[in-house]
Amino acid sequence: MKVLEQDFPLDIWISFSKFLEQYREHLKSDNELLKQRAAYILSIVEQYPELENGIKDEKRVIELLPQIDLILEDSFPQVLQQNEIKIATIPFHNTVLKSTQRYQNIIGVAGEDFEPQIKNLDENHYYIMGCSMILGSYYGYNIDFRRPFFYDIPDAMGIMRHYRIMYNGDFIDIIKTDKAKDITDEDVAELLDNFDNIEIWKEKFPPHSWIFKGVVLANMFDVTTDVSLSDFKTSLIRYDKTKGDFVDSFQEIFRAIFNLHEIKVGFSNYYEEDQKFERVPFKNIDSYILYDQFSDNCKDALCKGTYYFMFEKSTYFAISDVKKYQKSTPDEKMYKNLVSQGINSAIIAPIKSEGKLLGILEIVSPNVQELNSINANKLQDVMPYLVDSVLRSKSKAENELELIIQQECTSIHPSVHWKFRQEARQFMRAMVEEKPVSFKEVVFEDVYPLYGQIDIKGSSDARNHAIQKDLVLQLNGISKVINKIIESDPMPIYEQLKYRTNRYVDSITEQLQVDSEQKIINFIKKEITPLFKHLKKKNEELNMLIGEYNDLLDKGLKTVYKHRKAYDESVMLINKKMAALLDQKQDEAQGMYPHYFERFKSDGVEHNMYIGESITKHDSFNKVYLYNLRLWQLQVMCEMENAYYQMKKDLPVALDVASMVLVFNASLSVRFRMDEKRFDVDGTYNARYEVVKKRVDKSMIKGTDQRVTEKGKLVIIYSQRTDEREYIKYLNFLQSKNYLEEEIEIVELDDLQGVTGLKALRVNILYHKNEQDKEFYTYEDLMKELN
Repeated sequence: MKVLEQDFPLDIWISFSKFLEQYREHLKSDNELLKQRAAYILSIVEQYPELENGIKDEKRVIELLPQIDLILEDSFPQVLQQNEIKIATIPFHNTVLKSTQRYQNIIGVAGEDFEPQIKNLDENHYYIMGCSMILGSYYGYNIDFRRPFFYDIPDAMGIMRHYRIMYNGDFIDIIKTDKAKDITDEDVAELLDNFDNIEIWKEKFPPHSWIFKGVVLANMFDVTTDVSLSDFKTSLIRYDKTKGDFVDSFQEIFRAIFNLHEIKVGFSNYYEEDQKFERVPFKNIDSYILYDQFSDNCKDALCKGTYYFMFEKSTYFAISDVKKYQKSTPDEKMYKNLVSQGINSAIIAPIKSEGKLLGILEIVSPNVQELNSINANKLQDVMPYLVDSVLRSKSKAENELELIIQQECTSIHPSVHWKFRQEARQFMRAMVEEKPVSFKEVVFEDVYPLYGQIDIKGSSDARNHAIQKDLVLQLNGISKVINKIIESDPMPIYEQLKYRTNRYVDSITEQLQVDSEQKIINFIKKEITPLFKHLKKKNEELNMLIGEYNDLLDKGLKTVYKHRKAYDESVMLINKKMAALLDQKQDEAQGMYPHYFERFKSDGVEHNMYIGESITKHDSFNKVYLYNLRLWQLQVMCEMENAYYQMKKDLPVALDVASMVLVFNASLSVRFRMDEKRFDVDGTYNARYEVVKKRVDKSMIKGTDQRVTEKGKLVIIYSQRTDEREYIKYLNFLQSKNYLEEEIEIVELDDLQGVTGLKALRVNILYHKNEQDKEFYTYEDLMKELN
């Protein structure tokens, strides 16, 4: 409360007059309960008028805290006591007149003598913030002096949590006194140029020359993860990896992100040419999978499961119980190394860029199940920044010329590599001559874009259906165990668990909601798993039944991963097959005429191509090469469709695909974006092409609710009549080669945001049952033949 006497432009009087104004309005309400409540509060103020007039004396404030508590009660509803972090206070200070239970709990675990301080507000800025309140509230100047304020409060584990403070100033009055000076526009202009000159601020706003009457409400939000991610990004840029404090700071940041105070972080580099992992050659950076070795063959260093997840699935591998995993595979070196270091749970994550493994991130804990497949998802926010950092480090190991290319641009397609070498040589020459220089942006002008995709139809529905079936399978397994428990030990709590399990089954059988999976996983993790662990010890029959249930679960994920695994493997196999075929055909196409090519895998495979004189370097381009590439693209799309439907019968989950080609009739410029490390179209007009690319496959045929893309059809989307005539010629040729059916459908599309006038050619693809089959089938005929 010493702030009441602190050097401040405002003379602070704690008052509840604004609250009382609202209570007087409530007396006019038709709601009897509201009127009674208002009358009661106002009767308190009649006994203690200083609650409205204002209180300055610290002792008197403390004496009136019970009455203050009642006045503020409506602003601190009971139902939100455990949810909101909220206090009633005075401006920019930690004086607390009332708080929610959650705030009290947070302060309670921080320590008996802990008193929160606003971390980024010094005494001078505190004074200036008071002046800014006067300028805004009294004079109405729209000058934004606001900045985010934070409390740093340690939690029970000693991890520093960061809370952002949001002030509500609706319950205050700013009153001018005789001591206050009039503020003119000239004064404000002077202040704008002298934010850090506290003497000028004190001259314009002498201490205690204005009156603050009221209280402010402050809500606090836990932003620890956001602050930690910001610190993480800053650390990657700022810290020198040769210094010992680099890893320590990393570990503190990861501990805050994961909210686990005992975890440690390690790294190991991957060298593709040797297929080896190697220690990072910097001070105090450990590798827990290598343990006491400097390097090791990747298949020896990793267990089979980790190797599969790192190299095949390109995702993390979570080991919730190292010793349990070791028992199932006692000869695996990785588990022996982890156990030798006292590690009981771990997350091993690939650091990958453009499909290439750069290294391994190792997060380890001495506690069983502390690291698991659920909290491993937090890595999704971290990995992009870590990948960028590792790429920078890797590039320093290359020779000088390639170092510049890799450092500035990452890996480059061979068709455009010459341009980057050219710019790199100029960059090097400027450095030798000690001229100020930055790597010149690479632009290819007057090139023609081609885009195509083969997309898995209904992938979201199929994924959700797989999740649904896995959850039902696991819940039914739980229900079977609980039914057995009830037979021998009919306690009400078991009946309640049975009821909840059945409710979950019913709810997801009807429809899988967005949060259903997480709710069920939390229910199993927090209530079922601990119970089953306890019940296994009761008798042999229960032990066997629970063992059968555990056999249903994936050993790594600790959940049923049967149908989802089938779906994931199907998508992986589809993408792998389609990408391999596209890459093979691309090699042939590059031999016809060089062009830029890139492809992406998601739920299907998409590709971009650019062709033109500026890419090929030589004076050799003719539009015939563009026409040839367009025809080649259509032919390859048909071949990819055939390859897919020939493999469909062997997939764990039978999915369908749909193919689409986008035609852009004009040439454009593409620029290599240094910040995003990729090519993108250059200029506002050309951006329309990117907009269409992102949205067009979801387009509807005009006047219908039918998507333009459809299984069994090749779809060509365009906007110009000349494109229509050109592509019909290509289609006629492919029909003559029995790639396509005879009928060509021309449809108009619904307008997209900012894009109108799109049309599409749609034609049925002809299929073979297998590579040796010389007969041709429509999609429907093929399905009948295969089934």
